[in-house]
Amino acid sequence: MSSVLRFSASASRENHEDGNTEAFDMLHVDPTVANETLLRAAVSLKEQVVEATWKSVGGGGGGEVGNSVDPTAYTGLLGTAIACLRSYEVTGNRQDLLLCAEVVDTCASIARACSRHVTFLCGKGGVYALGAVVANYMGDHQRRDLFLNLFLEVAQERALPVGPEEGGFGMSYDLLYGRAGFLWAALFINKHLGEETVPKELLTPIVDAVLAGGRAGASDNPACPLMYRWHGTRYWGAANGLAGILHVLLHFPLSEEDSEDVKGTLRYMMSKRFPHSGNYPSSEGNPREKLVQWSHGATSMAITLSKASQVYPHEREFRDAAIEAGEVVWKNGLLKKVGLADGVAGNAYAFLSLYRLTGESVYIERAKAFASFLYHNASKLVNVGHLRGADNAAYSLFQGLAGTACLWFDLLAPENSRFPGYEL
Repeated sequence: MSSVLRFSASASRENHEDGNTEAFDMLHVDPTVANETLLRAAVSLKEQVVEATWKSVGGGGGGEVGNSVDPTAYTGLLGTAIACLRSYEVTGNRQDLLLCAEVVDTCASIARACSRHVTFLCGKGGVYALGAVVANYMGDHQRRDLFLNLFLEVAQERALPVGPEEGGFGMSYDLLYGRAGFLWAALFINKHLGEETVPKELLTPIVDAVLAGGRAGASDNPACPLMYRWHGTRYWGAANGLAGILHVLLHFPLSEEDSEDVKGTLRYMMSKRFPHSGNYPSSEGNPREKLVQWSHGATSMAITLSKASQVYPHEREFRDAAIEAGEVVWKNGLLKKVGLADGVAGNAYAFLSLYRLTGESVYIERAKAFASFLYHNASKLVNVGHLRGADNAAYSLFQGLAGTACLWFDLLAPENSRFPGYEL
């Protein structure tokens, strides 16, 4: 495939013997030394991200950051705050927490004026959710409550709880821009600040609307209980499709009927895997099986199916399918991009998810192999392709190096790892 550098379980010995040790050297040294190297690299990369995305626009220097700056997590400034928070959680360096809070405050002032979406990754919902959590870390309860109130104002968006029977097709259902993305932001708050911080009375009608919208979208396909369209296409991936929406639904207490629809949709997706590769289509009926990344294909399915296996531990098929999706990611090889959305860092998180599910060390080794490749090649990769010349895309969370920094921090404590903006 033109989109990947071939690197797989079957090819690993061959590559190593040919002298291509870049993706392996950190696996064959003393673990303490490797962790020290990885920590230094993660901190250094986080500082590069801060320099490129925060200081370059006037942040931290007494100047004013302009409203033209993207304040969101996916490709914007909030991704820098998330990387700083991840650094703080690993190192305990309070300067990272203070910087994170400063970045979030700037994002909040911009988002209030210009961000029309309500999701965690691409909207003001994420800015306010992260702001509340960071303020709570700092012990600033007044500021925490301020951000919570701003988040609850976002929750008053009238389209959020409107089901299809009430004409509720105006707002999408996906993770990046739609209702699932708002629900994820609420889950993030409740995880860090306590259940019912965002009350279930507010969230349950939105969950019901997402389920109702999925049933209406699947009305012409009796084999699949839930289906959604984004701009007319029935996507399957995490960003705009089924994998992301189902992953969010799996975090809520569902009725038996709702659970059966979620499980039935996962089984439908599993039944439609490409027989040769085991990969998943990027959208309903799409014959191309090339994409293996978080946005499309097996990567997000490995993570979503791992969550399904945890929620339904007696349904062995979900665990088996998660493991099989992980094999697809490994055998497909190394992508030529660095980010979480469609790059090496995002694919490495599939292995970390499977490690937490199975406890098997092979997944740590695979994640470290991908991370080692990034250690040697990330700076080269961000200077090629569509990232060259893009506004800070090379340093963003989902398209660039901020996601790589998060991966390196997470590898220091893989049992606590979480795909930023996707896993809780």
